[in-house]
Amino acid sequence: MRQSTTGLAGLLFFASLSAAAAEDYSAVEERIRTLAPSATSIAVSETPIDGILQVQVGGDIIYTSSDGKYMIQGRVIDLDTREDLTETAKADIRKELMAKIDTSGQISFAPVEPPDRHMAVTDIDCRYCRKLHAQVEEYNKHGNSINYLAFPRAGIGSRSYEKAVSVWCADDQQDAMTQAKLGSEPDPDQCDNPVAEQYQLGVDLGVTGTPALLTSTGQLIPGYVPPEQLRERLDRMTAAATAE
Repeated sequence: MRQSTTGLAGLLFFASLSAAAAEDYSAVEERIRTLAPSATSIAVSETPIDGILQVQVGGDIIYTSSDGKYMIQGRVIDLDTREDLTETAKADIRKELMAKIDTSGQISFAPVEPPDRHMAVTDIDCRYCRKLHAQVEEYNKHGNSINYLAFPRAGIGSRSYEKAVSVWCADDQQDAMTQAKLGSEPDPDQCDNPVAEQYQLGVDLGVTGTPALLTSTGQLIPGYVPPEQLRERLDRMTAAATAE
């Protein structure tokens, strides 16, 4: 009977610790929510550093003291392994968000079917997005699919947004995209389209400019990268991930 009582006491003690920890995390979460009331999600977890918590705010990562009094913005680097722990956490978030994407809403220029999971975030009026699109066949020759997600940088309701909607609503989306990238005004059109949803997804993924490439492993490659260099960069990423 004594052993049973001791075991029960141990369970109660463990439960009280767990409840306290959860309460502490809840307090930190509430503190952050007052700073970011529009955040779609907030999640608190531990880090390898004593007294420092990682807080996921939408698609971003910040850090706080365990009591929620101090907030730290920046990157955490493991100096032994040289791993950027912040980028690893962000990549995991992006990969999770990307897994929920309805790929039927993409406009794809692919060398093979089905297209790979790399995604290109684009703005119809972006100069370097147009440069990328002008080389789409070269990207395909190097084995890279260009799977477009809309990201009108001026926001929902802007002229660039309206152009993207017209392209996504066109009967021939690929031709409409190509003509728009050449500077032609797409024929105005409206339909049930994913442009607003894709724009918000880009925000959640941490996209701040276009073009940007999201790899199948959740890595974000900002800016224009020439076809051959992109292939080499992706191959290095794959080799590094395999080595781990």
